[in-house]
Amino acid sequence: MSQNPERQPIAAVIEPLTVRISTAVQLTGISRSRLYELIQAGDLKTVKVGRSTLIPYWSLKGLTGG
Repeated sequence: MSQNPERQPIAAVIEPLTVRISTAVQLTGISRSRLYELIQAGDLKTVKVGRSTLIPYWSLKGLTGG
């Protein structure tokens, strides 16, 4: 038996693995300086790739419990 008998499109939500600081500012509405404060406090994790600082998406979602 088919998983989707009505043949309606199944929407898939694909979340990014990481986002840049500028994208995190846009997504959260939190200021750039506040994001850096959260990083310093250990409330927000980061990953360095070359000279870029990236924030794991799960870490951003953890700020709101989402």
